[in-house]
Amino acid sequence: SASRITKVFLELLERQFPIESTDAPLVLKTPQHYAEQLAMHVNHLNRSVKEITGKPTSALISERIITEAKALLQHTDWTIAEIAYALGFEYPTYFNNYFKRITGTAPSSLRAELV
Repeated sequence: SASRITKVFLELLERQFPIESTDAPLVLKTPQHYAEQLAMHVNHLNRSVKEITGKPTSALISERIITEAKALLQHTDWTIAEIAYALGFEYPTYFNNYFKRITGTAPSSLRAELV
């Protein structure tokens, strides 16, 4: 059952991407959001996903958000604030801090490197 739960979780995660408009921001952002969608307790979801992937649910969500952020920085002319809102961040500064914490570089620096 852990593999089935993980498969459904990953499908649900992927279904949110790509983000094609700033008008339709990311809705499911936390393990709790996914657990609610899957009608299960968040601990059960986390245990199942970690058993199969070796990574916590939150790490998989973060990786996918960062992958999408990099794609948006590279392939759109959206401002960093627009990307932040599209990815479901309440404030652009939260996005900047999150991105920098995970990648080690600021979104603006990454965009400058890609141009």
